Amino acid sequence: MIRIHELIKEYDGHRAVNSLSLSVEPGEIVGLVGPNGAGKTSTLRCLAGIIPLTGGAIEICGHDIVNDAVAARQHLAFVPDEPHLFDYLTVRDHMALFARLYGVENAAERAEQLLTESALWDRKDDFPGELSRGMKQKLILSCALLHDPKVLILDEPLTGLDPAAMRRVKKTVVATAEAGTSVLVSSHMLHLVEEICGRIIIIQQGEKAVEGSLDSIRAALPGLEGDANLEEIFLKATGLDEES
Repeated sequence: MIRIHELIKEYDGHRAVNSLSLSVEPGEIVGLVGPNGAGKTSTLRCLAGIIPLTGGAIEICGHDIVNDAVAARQHLAFVPDEPHLFDYLTVRDHMALFARLYGVENAAERAEQLLTESALWDRKDDFPGELSRGMKQKLILSCALLHDPKVLILDEPLTGLDPAAMRRVKKTVVATAEAGTSVLVSSHMLHLVEEICGRIIIIQQGEKAVEGSLDSIRAALPGLEGDANLEEIFLKATGLDEES
């Protein structure tokens, strides 16, 4: 599970995240959305232990991301918005590397399963330079899922994917949550968030603007139709509808 309490992240005196608190329970998919510069990526990178917190606390499955970093990271997987791969490792080499890092049992069978599901098994001996942007994204996701993480953090997971690959990734994310993983996904593709997330958190200027299911948010925000989609909810919650 994920616990973020009063998270603060500052850059040279600028507060990108301002006392943000949220949680994601096992088996839950939560969407984190907001305008550009709202603090989404900073929140996710703090959560993954990539950048240091300025203040507050983060727990991954009961382990503090600062004071118990190794144990916390063993339980999580982070898929960034831009895939960073090793130029001189093949697809299969990447899976083998992650398997060794996380001590994955039956690594070869697990890798073949994930690469087959991602339509990458036939490209297992290719290097990153031979892969499309979408293939690289699918490889990163396969590496992330290799050790069956208890927490999965996704930043723009559908970038560069064709419609068929998008469909496979959505099914994979839902199935991962159904197996008990806590999933936090951030994306500007609001249709993705609306489709797979049971709860949505909209942030603006580093603070939580609104949180809840689509139905509860519709009921809480005045001036919305009963069938308003997430785009309409997003624009209303952030005040961006007044600029159009």
